Amino acid sequence: MRTRSRLAVVVLGLVTACVSSGRVKGLEQRLVELEDREVQRQLEVNGTLLRIDAQLAALAANVGRLGDLGVEAVVEKLAELQGQVERLAAARPTPPARRAVPDPKQVYAVTVVGAPTQGSLDALVTVVRAGEYACPFCEKTRDTMDQLLADYGGNLRVVHKDFIVHPTTATAAAHAACAAHRQGRFWEMDALLWDKAFKTRQFEPAHLETLATEAGLELDRFRADVAGACPTAIHDEMAELSAIGVGATPAFFVNGRFLSGAQPVTVFKTLIDEELALAQARVKKGTKRKRYYEEWVVQKGLTRLAPALPPPP
Repeated sequence: MRTRSRLAVVVLGLVTACVSSGRVKGLEQRLVELEDREVQRQLEVNGTLLRIDAQLAALAANVGRLGDLGVEAVVEKLAELQGQVERLAAARPTPPARRAVPDPKQVYAVTVVGAPTQGSLDALVTVVRAGEYACPFCEKTRDTMDQLLADYGGNLRVVHKDFIVHPTTATAAAHAACAAHRQGRFWEMDALLWDKAFKTRQFEPAHLETLATEAGLELDRFRADVAGACPTAIHDEMAELSAIGVGATPAFFVNGRFLSGAQPVTVFKTLIDEELALAQARVKKGTKRKRYYEEWVVQKGLTRLAPALPPPP
């Protein structure tokens, strides 16, 4: 059934990504209820169609006896059936609007200057990971990123960007990570947030301050940044990512090319290998290695969402 298929697409997207609460408010809580409701409606619709088909078949069988049935009776019956068809059409649910997403074939100008980075600063391939600390699919990509960094060595770097889709639980953690970054200890705090906040579901400010102390942060400065500079910094990062179509986490940009969700490492490697080969060819033609990302991604990439992809057939 078409309605069930549309809901299945939504569910499939949730399998590898956390969806923005601002874009699909209450989806996680209501998804099962909505699907049951739509399935029941489709069953009712199909039952009505079967009844109409039966009536049409019976009417067709009597067409040869119009003289006996009477033309007025035929016209009256057709009008009744037409009314049923119109009521049925009006009762069909309206398909939801298709959310525009970044085009994987395009390059988007995701800035990385000043962002937390792992790997070589002059790597030819940059993987920007947009995520938050309350998203289980983001947590699943930690091992994937570690494996990619080990496999590609100096040719790869991973950059962290914040994109909050669960504001009630994830905002304070994002601010804490930002404050740690301002003291040069982002990755220490990052590990603690995953292992001792996400896994224990403890995102309270007091607990985050305990983690900040464990990470070796100066606590007064941490508190000042959490209350001051970091909310603005997180807001600006999210605005940049929203402008190019990010609406769920984790979202990745491999040298500016979009990849969504907690994909297998082989999917990342396919895209990384393509971009690495392209970058190596451009370096041979004269592009400076340390300028590659700035020149080919930031300066030439899109800063707004490309035209939406056509809907699938």
